[in-house]
Amino acid sequence: MENSWLSKFLPKDEYKEKRMLYFIAESAIILATLLFLFVLLNNYSLYGSSNTGTLALLSLGFIVAYILLRYILSGIEYTEVTSEKRYSKEKKAIINRSFIFLILLITAYVLIDGIPSDITKIFIPLSSAFFIAFFMYFVSYTSLKRSFKKNKDILDD
Repeated sequence: MENSWLSKFLPKDEYKEKRMLYFIAESAIILATLLFLFVLLNNYSLYGSSNTGTLALLSLGFIVAYILLRYILSGIEYTEVTSEKRYSKEKKAIINRSFIFLILLITAYVLIDGIPSDITKIFIPLSSAFFIAFFMYFVSYTSLKRSFKKNKDILDD
């Protein structure tokens, strides 16, 4: 916990620190749930304004993005990757998962909307599918790279 800016505000006692982190995590989940409910109520009622709904969605997006970014950059996802061979194997698995996900997205689009009759009607769904698959690959690869570096540093010490 020493590498986080949050550690400056937490107690030095390990038990108290762990309990406070639980409380903070619980409050973040409750806040995310309330923001989601607020967005639903705002969008399906006559009294909500679009500005407040947008603000709630941005707040909810920030919570999710922050947690995801911290998880990816922490290097804790791939704890078993300690050798170059295992790193290469996981990298290939990430590429395969991303490609399969891309194929599934395209297949789902075709099953839901049917085969497009015009080339311009297929461009947006295909580009979206490629972007999502690339984002999935980028996130997983970044997490793998950080995990491998962290695991190597731990083994070198």
